[in-house]
Amino acid sequence: MSRIGAQPIPIPAGIRVEIGDGAVTVTGPKGTLTRTVVPEIGLAVDDGIVIVSPRITSRKTSALWGLTRALVANMVRGVSSGFEKKLEFEGIGYRAAMEGTTLVMQLGFSHPVKIIPPDGIALKVDRNVITVSGADNEAVGIMAAAIRAKKKPEPYKGKGIRYQGEIIRRKAGKKGATTA
Repeated sequence: MSRIGAQPIPIPAGIRVEIGDGAVTVTGPKGTLTRTVVPEIGLAVDDGIVIVSPRITSRKTSALWGLTRALVANMVRGVSSGFEKKLEFEGIGYRAAMEGTTLVMQLGFSHPVKIIPPDGIALKVDRNVITVSGADNEAVGIMAAAIRAKKKPEPYKGKGIRYQGEIIRRKAGKKGATTA
């Protein structure tokens, strides 16, 4: 039995959850999110809460039960308060700026790196911090990972783009040659 899947999902005021045709749609002030649900998992809206339950008992269903509950809970949280990931960049000459909605970064390459965010994702730059925000947790994570992948942090000097709070294990580097 899933401990996560058995928990009900409270629906805050101003959020509307609709279930039908193998999909769940959540609408709120930050937007509308839709996700398909496997037929083995049942969803029901009762008195301001969403209840997720398995329709059949199998190993696959018990795995999908908690996953489905977490995905629907993230949809409810996303349309009400949204999600945000912060990335820090470090290195001499590394810069980032917004040109309209496009993120333009100078990362030590011979050319600037330009990233155009998909619909529903907002990017913001403050000094050396890039903020990725949006209603869809999955899309925010994918966008943050794509930005980080442009220049991963290296272990010797720590230069590159990292998640805020991420710890990079540092290496000692070369030692001076000893003369005998």
